[in-house]
Amino acid sequence: MMVSEGLYMLGISIDMVWVGRLGAAAMAGIGVAGIYAGFQMMIMTGLGVGMRALVARAVGAGDIALANRAGQQAFFIGLVYTVVMVALGLALAEPLLRLMGLEEEVVRLGADYMRIMFGLGSVTVAYWMIGYAILQASGDAVTPLVIVILYRIVHIPLSYALVFGWGIFPEMGSSGAAMANVISRGIGMGLALWALLAGWSVQLEWERWLGGWLHRRAGRGPLGRLGGFLAGWRIFSLRQGRLRITLRHFRLDLPMVWRMVRVGIPASVMGVQRSLGMMVIAFLIAPFGTVAMAAHSLLQRVEMLLMPVNLGLGMASGVLAGQNLGAGQPGRAGRSSWQAAALSVGLMLLATAVVLAGAENIVRIFNSEPGLVAVAGSFLRISAAGFLAMGLGAVLGQSLSGAGDTLPPMVIGIIGAWAVQLPLALFLPGVAGLGVNGIRWALVGGLVFQAVATLAYFRSGRWLYRQV
Repeated sequence: MMVSEGLYMLGISIDMVWVGRLGAAAMAGIGVAGIYAGFQMMIMTGLGVGMRALVARAVGAGDIALANRAGQQAFFIGLVYTVVMVALGLALAEPLLRLMGLEEEVVRLGADYMRIMFGLGSVTVAYWMIGYAILQASGDAVTPLVIVILYRIVHIPLSYALVFGWGIFPEMGSSGAAMANVISRGIGMGLALWALLAGWSVQLEWERWLGGWLHRRAGRGPLGRLGGFLAGWRIFSLRQGRLRITLRHFRLDLPMVWRMVRVGIPASVMGVQRSLGMMVIAFLIAPFGTVAMAAHSLLQRVEMLLMPVNLGLGMASGVLAGQNLGAGQPGRAGRSSWQAAALSVGLMLLATAVVLAGAENIVRIFNSEPGLVAVAGSFLRISAAGFLAMGLGAVLGQSLSGAGDTLPPMVIGIIGAWAVQLPLALFLPGVAGLGVNGIRWALVGGLVFQAVATLAYFRSGRWLYRQV
């Protein structure tokens, strides 16, 4: 799951690398448009939490028929989501960007990006997330990984080709990054739905591959050893999966739809308010100029490279928590979450050390303009102060959501964003004299509050008895 999330986030950062070569206006445009696209993603991600919780508990209880019925209802939820998102995105792209008080060129570039991400991308977001969530909830994390690898292999060169124009591909600028995302994610969506409907699962063969290789290494002669190595190359195999979704005898089950939506709404609200909070932060940064906005947009992409660690560990512990609660094993559910949190803290310590040692060098991967490097480097070092809190809060919050207890993380997130982060963002730049850096410190303060509050609730143990 960590690798899957990492590859998923990599695509967003790769887009910024290519678009960064078009200048600060293009970076600011897709950065702000990306915040609105985050609303789109967060709503579906939250609904995916509800799907994941029901499927995981059904699989843990051994009720495959119930898991299949939950998967069927997820397809209906995806259809409704797609229709709503397409309508909103096409109608409101430019007006929403103008609310930010951005320069005209930034609005134009961002609106083109948004129309593609909403107009064409909503269906791929919906059904990719459905396939991704159900496969993982059934205990199959390898198939989504392989699918992400395949579609990311397509995405990276396709993004370059559509941004700059290459061969038969037109030069689309920042809009090309959006189109590449839609096309490649569409490939992932098709593969995920095929895996679910055909019932296939990709299995890792590490032990078999490594054992065969070591055995053959003992053979005599260099050719024999080489042949043994080549004969043992297979790392993956295709087998019948634990869960196969069938649409036979489908009927709309509104009570089950409501169960998934009821669990998913708090997670969606949490994601949407996080995106809304980032929109307000972008609004506060905008008066400091295009360079500051571009640095903020760039930093969001850098931080996305760290989120897969925390999201992957949290989603994994959430699936384990859901399956164990379904199987009547609350103690084991808690242990998996604590172990994931401990691993996340260790990895975030390493990330903090790397960022503090080379912030400017990391920024230059995306853009080498001296003014942008200086501002973004300062932002990145401030951000590193919150890495540990980000990791702990994200993992434990995802564990709670995976178990179906989504309301407390939503409340904590809302308080952290609007009662802690926003007041600090208003106070620190002017009154405290920190300028635009004060806004970045406000983000760190919000992360610390959310981590402490989530830890306190998690330790209470109430989530172990949540019914879904």
